[in-house]
Amino acid sequence: MSHKITFNLDEHRQPLLTLLRAVIAQPDLSGQQLDKLQRKQGRLYGRDTLIRAYRAFAGSDLPPFDPAIVERLRLKPVRTASGVTPVTVLTKPFPCPGECIFCPNDVRMPKSYLSDEPGAQRAEQNSFDPYLQTYSRLLTYHHTGHPTDKIEVIILGGTWSFYPEAYQIWFVKRIFDALHDFGKGIDRCAEVESALRSASQLHPERNTVFLDIDGSSMAQTYNQAVQQVYQEEMRRSREYAQDIASGQRPRSPIDEYAAWDELEAAQRENEDAACRCVGLVVETRPDHISAAEVLRIRRLGATKVQIGFQSLNDHVLRLNKRGHNVAATRRAVKLLRAAGFKIHAHWMPNLYGSSPELDIMDYIKLFADPDFRPDELKLYPCSLIESAELMKHYQDGSWQPYTHDELLKVLTACLRLTPEYCRLTRIVRDIPSTDIVVGNQLTNFRQIAEDALAKKGERSSDIRAREVRFRAVAAEELFLDTLRYSTSGGQEIFLQYITAERSIAGFLRLALPAPAGDPLSEDLRDAAIVREVHVYGQSLGLGEAANGRAQHSGLGTQLLEHAAELARAHGYSRLAVISAIGTRAYYRKRGFVEGTLYQVRQLR
Repeated sequence: MSHKITFNLDEHRQPLLTLLRAVIAQPDLSGQQLDKLQRKQGRLYGRDTLIRAYRAFAGSDLPPFDPAIVERLRLKPVRTASGVTPVTVLTKPFPCPGECIFCPNDVRMPKSYLSDEPGAQRAEQNSFDPYLQTYSRLLTYHHTGHPTDKIEVIILGGTWSFYPEAYQIWFVKRIFDALHDFGKGIDRCAEVESALRSASQLHPERNTVFLDIDGSSMAQTYNQAVQQVYQEEMRRSREYAQDIASGQRPRSPIDEYAAWDELEAAQRENEDAACRCVGLVVETRPDHISAAEVLRIRRLGATKVQIGFQSLNDHVLRLNKRGHNVAATRRAVKLLRAAGFKIHAHWMPNLYGSSPELDIMDYIKLFADPDFRPDELKLYPCSLIESAELMKHYQDGSWQPYTHDELLKVLTACLRLTPEYCRLTRIVRDIPSTDIVVGNQLTNFRQIAEDALAKKGERSSDIRAREVRFRAVAAEELFLDTLRYSTSGGQEIFLQYITAERSIAGFLRLALPAPAGDPLSEDLRDAAIVREVHVYGQSLGLGEAANGRAQHSGLGTQLLEHAAELARAHGYSRLAVISAIGTRAYYRKRGFVEGTLYQVRQLR
């Protein structure tokens, strides 16, 4: 195991310069070759140390700074290979409207999360504070050589729509505050940390309560335990919000209250900031989606919603105490699609009451039925966690985890059945094996399923399997391909630039809504909707270009022009886009102007 060393760079100048000169001299240096060079120096410097040294010595002891050198030293380049840099933050533990029997009951975490999952650990270490979580993640990316100017913010943690509105506004605003401070080189983490240490029960030094609720006995529900354990935190938040709103109390950086005008000011600043939010994702349940809720999360700046379908079988949903039926999922998808959101569904095979055969039928329905057809999908086979109520069904023999072969059968079928317009973001949740009582503990099951398909001469057609990633692609290799499919709201057109092998360099999702009364927003009247524009390849900085890279090669503009032509040909007078805050300037340059919640371009 490598040992990271933190030290004064000047004391190690010569061995570091020797390593860096070797990297500069060998453009095709592999990671293994770099490791050998490091070992020759007698000590293994971490990649973050080499990157820090290169930034410090470039232009003096070394040639002028070259981003390509940082790219060679970058740790885990796959993290930003999809064109943006993802930053995941978790909300605090809070009561949940659901009673799902498969859900873990770890009161230290927001509902459905476990304290030893990687993202959850980062959140707990940072007291679930949005500023600290965002800033620390950006710092890690910077130290390991990743770009930090185009950020997709992913807010996870139970049911976002169930948290108080003032908390939601504050949470998003503080994420923007961290983006802005990081871009300016300002670090307020010590101030926030000090306030949390003295006042917040969620600070690791103060949060000494350890309570896992046993799902088989359930003397307390998760909600009862959260309210008991964190009641002081909740009381303080309510009082502070009331006092701040009435002007009776000066605000601390950890007071969980902000007003809409404060968030909107932060959004305006982010439009041309050095560190921009190019996507904002929230997570909720189908039964908490309404027209008003859709417009509210849009006002927050969200562009994508992660939503738990779990199953499209009412009997299975009922057995698992999901708390909603399939009709609620249909309504939620229709509303989200009408508002232009990207729909990122969660689906769970191996639920109580299901079977491999029923799961495959369910998955077929997911894409055969126009009411669903999600844009992205996480496949989370049910894992048995000791604190979940499902434990009693395992103990009485009424539920069993799928065998390896059964799970492989289901997941290979899913890969085979996923259409090209959908991206399978994750297959199998990253739950530590120590938390899983029985069943699959392999987190690389996607690779296992892909290998099984490959042996049959098949492959997945989903977007993630086809991304160009690190491959250099010449413009003449690409052609525009068009997929059309019906939805509950009208018709979708999926435009994609692909190679002859159908590797994907960029795509656009265009919604052509069917005429049906008043739109959710006046911005969308008589408008086709661009729901997503995405260009793949390693994320490049704002304004940067790299030969052969898909990013910044004009594919996004070309896709928008094709979308405008299609919308005009279908009789729409306007083209709306559900733009992220940090992409508003991009769309303005391409003829879009500000509406209330969307940017709009006139077509005639």
